[in-house]
Amino acid sequence: MKTYVVAEIASNWEGNLTKAKKLIRESKISGANAVKFQMWRASDLYAGHSDWNIIKKSELTFEKARKLKKYADSIGIEFFCSAFYPEAVKFLENIKVKRFKIASRTCTFHDPYSLETIRSISECKKPVVISMGMGGNKAKIKKILGKNKLTFCYCISEYPTDLKKINWREAKKFDGFSDHTLGIIAPIIFTLIKNQTKTKNIFIEKHVKLKNSIGPDASSSMDTDELKLLVQQIRIIEKIKS
Repeated sequence: MKTYVVAEIASNWEGNLTKAKKLIRESKISGANAVKFQMWRASDLYAGHSDWNIIKKSELTFEKARKLKKYADSIGIEFFCSAFYPEAVKFLENIKVKRFKIASRTCTFHDPYSLETIRSISECKKPVVISMGMGGNKAKIKKILGKNKLTFCYCISEYPTDLKKINWREAKKFDGFSDHTLGIIAPIIFTLIKNQTKTKNIFIEKHVKLKNSIGPDASSSMDTDELKLLVQQIRIIEKIKS
């Protein structure tokens, strides 16, 4: 079994390229396979939000994304993004990301440009990771992305998620796990379960921060030392013959 571990940076880079590069570097050192950012426009999703200034600061522009992709490439860790609008998809395709992520909220088709974004991703014909934390229309998504390799992720869109709320019988049906619990227990359990079912490839995503992070995602994120411990344990499990 092979496990693809993704460090979800989200807004924990706080709009600061130096912090973003440090998170990328520390995620690489921790053994993660990839780092993931979110490419949205604050005006589309967060207009009128009480934390507007903080949110706007963490908006990932094309210029900043290009620099972060180049840096990630230079140290040998994959960079990709959740895309929230069609132009973001076209830009990410232009800088040659290897895959795309579709966030839980996009799957509900309630946000502006959700349908257009998914259609744009379908045109790229690249692998797509899809979180289903808010339900969403799985059949509709599969129809649109009929020519893409899809990995659906079990997810609960609560930050943080109580470990007791995870339905492991349901999670077992997925080959991906976008986890918002605190600590490393949940993804380890998921890896063990999937190892027992002899799944060849699984995908695990965890929100990752620096120790001094103060952004809106910090309270439900693990630091890179925890990420390193998680990856170490996952690599041990991968070698267990079920």
